[in-house]
Amino acid sequence: MLRERARSAAFLIPPLLVVLWLGGPWVIALVAVAVAVGAREVFRLLEAAGHPAFPVLGVVLALVVALGDSVAVVPGGAGLILAAIGIVVAGAAALTREDPRDGLHSFATTVFGALYVGLLGFVPRLALQAPAIPDGAPLAILGPERAWLLVLILSVWAFDTGAYAFGRRFGRRSFMAHISPAKTVEGVVGGLATVVVVAALLVAALGRPWFAGALLGGIVAVAAQTGDLAESMLKRAAGVKDSGRLIPGHGGLLDRIDSFLFAAPVVVLYVVVVFR
Repeated sequence: MLRERARSAAFLIPPLLVVLWLGGPWVIALVAVAVAVGAREVFRLLEAAGHPAFPVLGVVLALVVALGDSVAVVPGGAGLILAAIGIVVAGAAALTREDPRDGLHSFATTVFGALYVGLLGFVPRLALQAPAIPDGAPLAILGPERAWLLVLILSVWAFDTGAYAFGRRFGRRSFMAHISPAKTVEGVVGGLATVVVVAALLVAALGRPWFAGALLGGIVAVAAQTGDLAESMLKRAAGVKDSGRLIPGHGGLLDRIDSFLFAAPVVVLYVVVVFR
């Protein structure tokens, strides 16, 4: 297991660091690829779970939801307007089903899958909304965009890594066994402790109060764990272990971004409210 995780890290981390350093359109491009692949995996899982959809339309709608505001700025929000049009198109497509119940099912599933994966669009939104970093802060050299994206990425990774390490070493009591039998209370607590420390240090290095970072870490822990369990629920309903076979040791891409789907919007809201 550890060897597979190491191969997974070697597969993911180098390109992610390069994109993070380049910033700007490269971040948007990476998110676009992740959303397209992740959405395809989601619709496969939904289909396996007995929930038909319009997968091609769903992938396009997921991209629109995630990146509409990153492509153009218009009154009312480009993302919201384009997403609304996509939902209208999905509703029209649902009318082609002979059984109205099938049509409603396909309509709801398509919109759900697109909105779910489209949450990854809050990653580039964090870069756009990143608050300024005070002069003299240790991480000021990175600039606001890179620095706050690093906070998000390392915080989620800290929780996932801490939960895995503590759960493997000390795990005894099951946590949400009906959804993910491998999860333990000890693992969740370990992940929480790890991300609180990491987020506090990172936010302090950005010239902000460490306790605000510690609180952010706690919020990330809740959001990341919920995101992980939500994807586990989807896989359990589909009767599969992984969302795909793209990444050694971690299955599909969705297995790697599930925590970010719920953590990214929470971090954006917290950063905008607390640090602006």
